[in-house]
This record gives sequence, C-alpha cells and structure tokens, in this order.
Amino acid sequence: MKDMEMLRRSSVFAAEVMDVFDRTPTDKELVAQAKALCKDYIHSRLNRAGIGWSKPEQCLSASGGMLGEVSSILLWLGDELEYLRPTVYRNVARQLNITVASETMVSDAFMAVAEEIFTTGKTWGKVVSLYAVAGALAVDCVRHGHPAMVGIIVDCFGDFVRKRLCTWLKMRGGWADISKCVVNSDPRFCSHWLVSAACTCGHYLKAVVFYLLRER
Repeated sequence: MKDMEMLRRSSVFAAEVMDVFDRTPTDKELVAQAKALCKDYIHSRLNRAGIGWSKPEQCLSASGGMLGEVSSILLWLGDELEYLRPTVYRNVARQLNITVASETMVSDAFMAVAEEIFTTGKTWGKVVSLYAVAGALAVDCVRHGHPAMVGIIVDCFGDFVRKRLCTWLKMRGGWADISKCVVNSDPRFCSHWLVSAACTCGHYLKAVVFYLLRER
C-alpha cells in the first residue's frame, strides 16, 4: 500500500511539474521577463560605454536558468546586429531629434520607433532591433545626465510587449523560442535576418524622425 501511495504521489508531482513547463506563459509573466531582459541589455550597453549604472543588479546572462540563457542570446545577437550597422544604434536621440531631458519625448519616441519596426510583421530580428534601440537610447540618456530615463525606457518596453507582442510570444511558447535563432553554429546562419533587421531599423529610424518633426 505504501508503495502504491508513493507511486501515486510521484505521478501527481510529475504531472504538476510537466504542467508548469507545458503551460503557456501569462501576459504578466511575458511582460515582466521582457523588462528584466531589457534591464540586462541596457546594463551591458552602459558598461560597454564605460558609463556604468548605480547599484547594478546581478546580470541575468550570468545567473543561469532559462531567462539567463535568453539574455545571453539577446546580447550576442545584439552585438552582431550593432556590428553590422553601428551608425543605426548610436546617437539614437540625435537621429530622432529629441531631447533626453523630457520624459514625454523619450517615451513617445521609443514607442513610435517600436510601432514602426513592427508595422510589417513580427520576427525575432525585429525584437533584437528593439532591444538595441532601447540600449542605445539609454546610453544617450545616461551620458547626458538623465539616468532616471532608463526606467522610463524599460517601462515603455514592457508596455509595448503587453500591447503588441504577448500574443505572438505565446504562440512561440515564450522568450525561450529565440534560442532557435542560434541552433546552428555556422555564423552565416543568422547573417540574412540580421542584415535585414539592421537595414530595416535604419529605415524606420529615419521615418520616425520625419514623423516627429511633422507632429510638432
């Protein structure tokens, strides 16, 4: 009887564990993960720029786990993307002709760029592009003495994911799906969509500049 009871409990436990892994992530979970990944991406870009960030949290990419792996992949793909088109992901605030002292300008500009990037569809390349824009804009804000804008950018990223990307992410089982972009060790594997993403984002940035100027 004891063996049967242990077997029953083991089966119940196994079913509960599988349910956790098999279930679709909620919108709240996806948004929270998106913001955590955005903080990690921005932190890496600030460190690379030699700016640093006050009281930095532990990097996801160094913490292990699913989200840590996703962060590492995002950073690697972001490096490749920014290497291909460095001018697109530098001085973003100047390209958008905005002042980083204005919370409204920063948030409106970021959301406008995000909307433009995903106008023609959703791909992981475009997601990486948006992270790269967030990182570059955060560097501009901190460099010009407005570190509080980093939180604004992270919140805007979360809002955009909630409004535009949650359904798409759920269809792919969550953020871990990005690992499919790097299953092939051949560096040429990612070249096509990375080049496309870089060129596309450059086009969108220019389009948003004209949009912002027209709306003023």
